[in-house]
Amino acid sequence: MPCVSNIFHLLFFFCKNSNINHLYLYSFLVKIKYFWFQISKSKMKNYSIEIKWAIRFSLLTLAWAIGEKFVGLHDERIADYALYTNLFGLPALLFFVMALKEKKKYFFNGTMTWTQGFVSGVILSFIIALLTPLTQYVIYKSITPHFFETIIAYKLKSGFITEAVAQQYFNLKTYMFQNSFSNLSLGICTGALVSLFIRTKK
Repeated sequence: MPCVSNIFHLLFFFCKNSNINHLYLYSFLVKIKYFWFQISKSKMKNYSIEIKWAIRFSLLTLAWAIGEKFVGLHDERIADYALYTNLFGLPALLFFVMALKEKKKYFFNGTMTWTQGFVSGVILSFIIALLTPLTQYVIYKSITPHFFETIIAYKLKSGFITEAVAQQYFNLKTYMFQNSFSNLSLGICTGALVSLFIRTKK
């Protein structure tokens, strides 16, 4: 799995080749790297695997948003956005599998019960949920600052929604809350399911 530094360079490469405000993204990545450095020296090493994968998940979220922006799903292909953005669930599931496998191998020495895996998944989901408002802010302020204007215009053109409802639903505050809740709830469910398959069977 690539380290945070490698992911950082990859994301910044895409930024330079896209119409993206570098400042917010660069600041976010620097803070994440500093946060991980502090964690590695603290007494929270028991949860270092969950924290590490939560950071990686956040970087994956940014990379996915950059990819969507790059292929036009946030502007000229906005009609396809709802369909393709749900594909994010596939790499998200893979990340949970790899995170819990690493927890089993290196923390529980190859023997992990379902309960231990589930608790680890809950912790991972909680940290991801805590980081979600920050990642959402970076996405919609730096990567795709005109997303809400574009999708509101598209929804109004379709005629299935009023402007008041569109303004209420498609905004940064709502997306922060909804994605935080979704990451927490879906993450817990995913952790429970993944733990069922990778637990040590007696």
